[in-house]
Amino acid sequence: MRSFQTLALSLGLGMLLAACSGGTTTGGTPVGVTNPAPLPVPIRGSLVGQAASVAVNIAGNSLATLSPSVLAGFLESAQTGTLAVAGQPQCAVSVYRVHYNTIGGAGEPTDASAAIFVPTGSGNSCGNSRPVLLYAHGTSLQKSYDMADIANNTEARLAAAVFAAQGFIVVAPNYAGYGGSSLGYHPYLDRVQEGADMIDALRAARSSFTAIGVRDSGKLLVTGYSQGGYVALAAQRAMQDLNNAEFTLTAAAGMSGPYALSRFGDELFGGAPRDGATVIVPTIINAAQHASAAIYGKPADVYEAQYAATITDLVPGTLGSSELVSLGRLPATALFAADSMPQTPGHTQYFGAGNLIRSDYRAAYLADLAAHPCEQSPSAPLNCAPAHTLRKWLLRNDLRSYLPMAPTLLCGGHDDPTVPYFNTTAAAAYFRARGAAITELDIDDTPSLNDPYRSAKSGFVAARTILRAANGDGAVASSYHAGLVAPFCMAATRDYFQSVLAMKG
Repeated sequence: MRSFQTLALSLGLGMLLAACSGGTTTGGTPVGVTNPAPLPVPIRGSLVGQAASVAVNIAGNSLATLSPSVLAGFLESAQTGTLAVAGQPQCAVSVYRVHYNTIGGAGEPTDASAAIFVPTGSGNSCGNSRPVLLYAHGTSLQKSYDMADIANNTEARLAAAVFAAQGFIVVAPNYAGYGGSSLGYHPYLDRVQEGADMIDALRAARSSFTAIGVRDSGKLLVTGYSQGGYVALAAQRAMQDLNNAEFTLTAAAGMSGPYALSRFGDELFGGAPRDGATVIVPTIINAAQHASAAIYGKPADVYEAQYAATITDLVPGTLGSSELVSLGRLPATALFAADSMPQTPGHTQYFGAGNLIRSDYRAAYLADLAAHPCEQSPSAPLNCAPAHTLRKWLLRNDLRSYLPMAPTLLCGGHDDPTVPYFNTTAAAAYFRARGAAITELDIDDTPSLNDPYRSAKSGFVAARTILRAANGDGAVASSYHAGLVAPFCMAATRDYFQSVLAMKG
């Protein structure tokens, strides 16, 4: 597993350019030519330019700050029911965007951007120094994805409503490869890179706080949803690995994240793929390939010929999922061939014609799984030594490999068809076995009378019931991960953070 020492070394070796023009060479060095000083490597977390205010157009007016009443109207007009989940805004909110230096999956210098949502107002929850909440977003197929664009980004609006409008300073990275980043790919579920990216975004945001009038209370929280749930815990681990006073977490929360990545991959290849697998699998492999994990010699080693020529760096890009399917870049659901075995009952829709993954590649993965099984113990699930390169990469990036030092919430829904709930239960079991203070929350659980998360759970049940009555079980399944669980886990996470902050004073 790559350490931060290795990461720093690879970064330090990047962009060291030497002139090599004219003269006779001896041992590769020009005779009579003095090499200029190497170009400096950008400092990770340093700002590129300054924080920029992002105005929101409402009813023809370009507003730099949204008052509580204006924000309330904007949220409801954009998505009816937002206030029922998030609550009435207590603070005005201003949006800024920062551009910063970070690293890619191979440790190469690159850049990324982040949004900052700043709460203001006269109330105690708005006008005093406020806690900083580092928020990690879910997977997007669009390179243009931008958390500062609350007019067009549903997740950004929800983060602003649930957290910023209630008094949290929100720093929301877009990640390398998104939001104007010059990196030509995204290091998807690469634990080291994504943790480093989050840290760099926070450093850049902090360096801009004085200029934009932010008063940081010193309390730091980290959370995120789906991919962002994984990234939030990767950031927690990265901060702990630094082992210095720069980052001291007050609390953390992962929401519906694929923390148990090794088990996720083994169950998927073992016959139980999940919704979105034809995007998730190649995006993981692409990130691993950029990080020199040598998953394949050529794409056709893994992918069927009809996809191999265009699969590299396909996601994120400019096309949506329906366009990718209609153009033949990806299959809709057929990850494996119709005759590829085994197939878990209830998952047969992921096997069919026009499949993405070669059957011989899956067979090699399964042979390694049989020879080197993991998950032998909840307290030591990664005590195994796979030889298959993809299984080795998944093991390296599985988050059941550290001890959370801050109170940590894990929220999800037990019927999630995209990120299986075992990610939450397995991570919680591992962390508890090591003595961590873990709260596990199944938002799809019937609340008891004294349940501290009764409001969020009841809201989820009501929303699910209404959707099922109107559109049937299929609508519930298709909306479950992003549409149903996400807002209520976010509201529960806010309640959890507020309770931890109240206890710590």
